[in-house]
Amino acid sequence: MATNLKSYLDSLAPWNFTGARKATTAKKINLALQGGGSHGAFTWGVLDQLLSDGRLEVTGISGASAGALNAVMLADGLTRGGPEEARKRLADFWRATSAGGDLPPIQRALTDRLFSMIPFASAPVQNWFEAMTHYFSPYELNPLNINPLSGLIERFVDFEALRKNKDLALYISTTNVHTGRLHIFAGDKITADVVMASAALPFMFRAVEIEGVPYWDGGYMGNPAIFPFLQTTDAEDVLVVQINPVSRTTTPRTSAEIINRLNEITFNSALISELRTMDFVNQLIDDGRLPRGTGKDQYRRLNIHRIDLGGLGTRLAASSKMKTDFDFFELLHRAGMRAAKKFLDNHFDDIGKQSTIDLAAESGVEWA
Repeated sequence: MATNLKSYLDSLAPWNFTGARKATTAKKINLALQGGGSHGAFTWGVLDQLLSDGRLEVTGISGASAGALNAVMLADGLTRGGPEEARKRLADFWRATSAGGDLPPIQRALTDRLFSMIPFASAPVQNWFEAMTHYFSPYELNPLNINPLSGLIERFVDFEALRKNKDLALYISTTNVHTGRLHIFAGDKITADVVMASAALPFMFRAVEIEGVPYWDGGYMGNPAIFPFLQTTDAEDVLVVQINPVSRTTTPRTSAEIINRLNEITFNSALISELRTMDFVNQLIDDGRLPRGTGKDQYRRLNIHRIDLGGLGTRLAASSKMKTDFDFFELLHRAGMRAAKKFLDNHFDDIGKQSTIDLAAESGVEWA
């Protein structure tokens, strides 16, 4: 009788009587996190839901700009203590960076700039800042190159522990100022300076020099980078968290709207190029022209998935990328959790089998 009862209870997947999901073999996945100012709090919500769900195992993370910040917070938490610690680490970071957080005044001002993407004027001090950046560069406004944000990142992330973690691949995108090319830092090369370089918008921050080479925001050239996953990690699925809208149904008319739309197009162009590359590589593998596998000179056939801001992204004002009050962060966090839950409900079974976005359509060219 006891044996039959145990078998019956075991069959009640995937939930137990406490309401918790039963442990199952997790599907492996890579995450590619896009930058987008304060809207990165949406990514926090997505990650929170994925971690709490428990059915996915993160094997690799790629991030650019604000996505790089989410990436290192996630990686740090997973390294320190697994999914629950990662959830706590992300929550603590976004609380600290909010207007109600515990940052010192100088760090507060610079964090506000970090999450602004571009300086939209909505207050006198922001009007002043925008005017100053038109006439003076960060080298003139900040000749001593004081950047307390480095200390903020080091406060939350144990980079030494990250470098020792060989089970999690981490990639941070930057733009080489001299060559104009994408430069990806990985493994033991990732430091607080690398994360700062990935988020160094040219009109707000001085280029971050690493071993004598200056780097700017990684969102210009890899937002986020996907191609490293072609030959790394055990997962053949990549989930892109996209927070910059690709399409809009209205024509921008004001100066702020025009700048915001240009910003969205610029910061999405690298991702569209990446999707085009993934589609091409998959076709070559399907045609037998590229070897599929995990060995040298072999490639994975990547399944691409996406969670994005959707309609909320097109409704939010451009200036909202500057908002740093925690209520706004929580709104985006909740939206991210809902979007991630919807994705898992609709597409969990597709992971490991097929892409859930049409790569050819996403990366195609419009013809007259």
